[in-house]
Amino acid sequence: MNPATHLTRRSPDEQQQLEATLREMFEHRISFNEVLGLKVASFNPAAAQLSFEMRPELVGHYLYGRLHGGVIAAALDTVGGFAAVVGIAEKFCGETAEQVAHRFGRIGTIDLRTDFLHPGIGRQFTATGRITRLGGRIASIQMTLENESGLLIATGSAAYVIS
Repeated sequence: MNPATHLTRRSPDEQQQLEATLREMFEHRISFNEVLGLKVASFNPAAAQLSFEMRPELVGHYLYGRLHGGVIAAALDTVGGFAAVVGIAEKFCGETAEQVAHRFGRIGTIDLRTDFLHPGIGRQFTATGRITRLGGRIASIQMTLENESGLLIATGSAAYVIS
């Protein structure tokens, strides 16, 4: 049997522990994410997601109640990093939650582009990160931000150092 085609998978209990660890890291240990109200919506390695509710503290245009552009860029950057971590967890699917969390310490944004497409109007927003390349040192991610009706608010692309 080719070892590359047969990966040792973590047990369901270990996967649950990993997801709990990542949820704790992204929702609470990173204080800025907590300020934004980011919550893990999906651990899907093909489309990792974070979501957040609109609040007065996130408004950037007070006359129209639009989401602040900095919040949009931060949500896209964060979901890109989250997608990279979820992708790494999948790539190293035999590692424990502690081992994957240790890898998180080496991740950092090295390039980020945000394209603002529509005003950030909505009650709830979902940011999705899709890995386009997960190399040994660099991860490339495409991100989107949509409101609750599916309107595409912004897109982004980023590169993250992962080693």
